[in-house]
Amino acid sequence: QVQLVESGGGLVQAGGSLRLSCAASGRTVSVYAMGWFRQALGKEREFVAAIGWSADNTMTSHSVKGRFTLSRDNAKNTVSLQMNNLRPEDTAVYYCAASTMTDVAISAMGIYNYWGQGTQVTVSS
Repeated sequence: QVQLVESGGGLVQAGGSLRLSCAASGRTVSVYAMGWFRQALGKEREFVAAIGWSADNTMTSHSVKGRFTLSRDNAKNTVSLQMNNLRPEDTAVYYCAASTMTDVAISAMGIYNYWGQGTQVTVSS
């Protein structure tokens, strides 16, 4: 089993920045790709960003490209999402996810078999 705990959410004004962190514990040796997804109120969960076992293997959704950056520290079993130039439409619960099935960054939700509880990000206009 792998446990994921997110932190760093909060309230920020449009144009501001937040940094989300996700700490993995448990059988972390089996964790390969990690990702972030978000779910706004009344909407389906959507892909935000992913990072493979190699830190230079990343991908981001079109809606956050150029604003959000993903990084990971395998020694500390953490992954971080730096969010800059936030917009009101970024408001959502952000979930960290981990996959033991692939070591490359991937957006497919079904590949991620462990999920955190989520952290709220609210961007005011």
